[in-house]
Amino acid sequence: MTLLNLLNANCPDTNYLFIGDYVDRGYYSVETVTLLVALKVRYPQRITILRGNHKSRQITQVYGFYDECLRKYGNDNVWKIFTDLCDYFPLTSLVESEIFCLHGGLSPSIETLDNIIISIVSKKSLMRVPCVIYCGLIRMIVVDISEQFNHTNNLKLIARAHQLVMEGYNWGLEQKVVTIFSAHNYCYRCGNMASILEVDDCKGHTFIQFEPALRRGEPDVTRRTPDYFL
Repeated sequence: MTLLNLLNANCPDTNYLFIGDYVDRGYYSVETVTLLVALKVRYPQRITILRGNHKSRQITQVYGFYDECLRKYGNDNVWKIFTDLCDYFPLTSLVESEIFCLHGGLSPSIETLDNIIISIVSKKSLMRVPCVIYCGLIRMIVVDISEQFNHTNNLKLIARAHQLVMEGYNWGLEQKVVTIFSAHNYCYRCGNMASILEVDDCKGHTFIQFEPALRRGEPDVTRRTPDYFL
């Protein structure tokens, strides 16, 4: 409901960018990703959904999304549809030519923004591309790589997600890289805050933080999924 309240009033006039991992983060992954896709259909020019590492078939079969689809629908048809859809999610986004957004981190083999485009179009098929050429999406950001990438591409900031940070966001590289984590009380037990990054018309940015969510609405699930970043 926090997401609905956040988007309800401003969505027609505001651009929203989501930077990955919408499933495997609780017991309502199906509902979460369905809402995001519905918002994309309703506001195609305002909603952008990037792909994270938890959109691959291998990972979703380990960390809960596959089992959730089986539990709720009795077969894996919905899981197949969602994972096929995620193959077409973009991997990165550039905000106002200054803020480079992606889910995990930079690949050492990619030095410029043009390299990203070339890497994608040079493949015979877009399917599975993130798993083939974007291993960097699940890498830790390396300081010298990020610093050089920002300088080469005239960027002011790299915004990424992927890692739990207790305050909802965490600066690195002298505020040239920021990690944003928007799942509050991660896995129903971490007690962390969540945050979003808001960029205004003058390219200024502020963080909006959310207090940890209460532990509630958990279904009776017997199969325990593996811990992740705990």
